Amino acid sequence: RLKRDVALKILPESFATDPDRLARFQREAEVLASLNHPNLAPIHALEESNGTRALVMELAEGPTLADRIAQGPILVDEALAIAKQIAEALEAAHERGIIHRDLKPANIKVRPDGTVKVLDFGLAKALEPVAGLSVNATASPTITSPAMMTGVGVLLGTAAYMSPEQARGKDVDKRTDIWAFGAVLYEMLTGQRAFGGEDVTETLASLVKTEPAWDALPDRVPPGVRVFLRRCLQKNQQQRLHDIADMRLAL
Repeated sequence: RLKRDVALKILPESFATDPDRLARFQREAEVLASLNHPNLAPIHALEESNGTRALVMELAEGPTLADRIAQGPILVDEALAIAKQIAEALEAAHERGIIHRDLKPANIKVRPDGTVKVLDFGLAKALEPVAGLSVNATASPTITSPAMMTGVGVLLGTAAYMSPEQARGKDVDKRTDIWAFGAVLYEMLTGQRAFGGEDVTETLASLVKTEPAWDALPDRVPPGVRVFLRRCLQKNQQQRLHDIADMRLAL
């Protein structure tokens, strides 16, 4: 109608009549509508046509951060500039009481002019039970732990970027986004994941029990950034950086 390109996010037909999915979709629209920041893709409308519901959003041009990292580590100066914008986006969300819960390179776009857009707040403030692991669970937006297949707990996020408390199915707060931010920044700087494994179980075990290979960080990473990055990836929530604004200031 307005002769501009937009991004449409729709529910698959099989979910179009699922009350829980519809409620989550509505919640995502409301979450996005409550946010206003240049590093967050704004929502224009929630539309329905012939039974199909769609979020109408800004079309964020450019590759995802995952696409960029696949080509190798990002130069330190550029990585820190990108990280600062991600931190600013998270800070704006946290100030509204919104936790992303699924921050990862695939949900971050970098436009040709260098502007960062944090996307996909589909898991923010939303919980839903999951029947089991998907075939490609490491890349799934919602997975369950093998230890929690009874349905007692539900884990959200993508395994490699989950905080230890997410992996254990515990309640999460904004510090879970700070952990994911640290994992994303580490991956930008090194070209490798902070916590990896061949499957979900190995990945979860890695993030709960092991430390990233800190010696893989480039020599040009400033000492102050190294300190704050380590604080982002503290396994104990009480010892982790408590506010993303502190990371933004450090950057």
